[in-house]
Amino acid sequence: MLVSRIRSSRLGQEYKSELTMFFIFIVFFIAMSFASPYFFTKNNILNVMSQVSVNSMLAIGMTIVIITAGIDLSVGAILGLSGMVGGMVLMNTHNIMLGVLVILCISVVVGVVNGFLIGYLSMPAFIVTLGIMEICRSLDYVISDANTASKFPSGFAFLGKSKVFGSLPFYVIFIIVMFLFFSWLLSRTKFGRFLYAIGSNAEAARLTGINIKFNVMMAYVVSGLMCGFGAWMMTSRLMACDPTYGVGNEMDAIAAAVIGGTSMSGGKGTMAGTFIGVLLVGFLRNALNILGVNPFWQGTVIGTVIIVAVMAEQLSKLNHRS
Repeated sequence: MLVSRIRSSRLGQEYKSELTMFFIFIVFFIAMSFASPYFFTKNNILNVMSQVSVNSMLAIGMTIVIITAGIDLSVGAILGLSGMVGGMVLMNTHNIMLGVLVILCISVVVGVVNGFLIGYLSMPAFIVTLGIMEICRSLDYVISDANTASKFPSGFAFLGKSKVFGSLPFYVIFIIVMFLFFSWLLSRTKFGRFLYAIGSNAEAARLTGINIKFNVMMAYVVSGLMCGFGAWMMTSRLMACDPTYGVGNEMDAIAAAVIGGTSMSGGKGTMAGTFIGVLLVGFLRNALNILGVNPFWQGTVIGTVIIVAVMAEQLSKLNHRS
């Protein structure tokens, strides 16, 4: 009944998929609270927020790319490479500013390469980002010689370990600010409107004078930059970096965006939906662990949720056309 009322309102029509996912998330949260006394506790919620912090950054960038009808399979590898290079700089120089600058620069440079090949050379996003993913993974192992970078200066832990209002991790505030900023960027700026127009109909967008190549490249640059923020957060929280970090994170980022209502065909998606998607994926994994579900089955559950989300989107399109 609640979903029906939401759908009947103007706000409900505009954010129908996001509100539906939020309703599902609340129902899931309440059900798990009854299923386990450990689920709805302060420590468990903070634990999940810690686990989804890095994926939040990747999901923001992934949402922007998918809105243009693209995909970025390299986000996990960019995260690992930029974190490792920045970590090695930190370990050898103990210069925090230089380390952070290197992390962000590496991620932006890889984003520029992705964006140039896809936007200006019109190469398929799937192939380009798959290739970049392999290159970044390889460089990660070559540069680190498969060793862990650690012994960072203590001040570098500020982003990942400092707390505000007593026990609230600072990075939770950082995540919320980033979601609010990119929500504003998508809904209130020309750049945001251009991305939706490109994803909806690239040819029509070109005829209206939108610079398709530049804006597509910028979408991948933003995605790369968000990988840098994710790498900064990860290395700051763990105070170390391993060449295996970031493996599989691209799938969680895609899952969060799609489950949050971002259309894989482009032209549709919001940061509010992605935020709900990030939380749903994070708490779903947490719930499976609490309930003692075999970890090997977790991928099956998450994959099924993604397929159901895409199926619901397709059914919604068919109903709209009919």
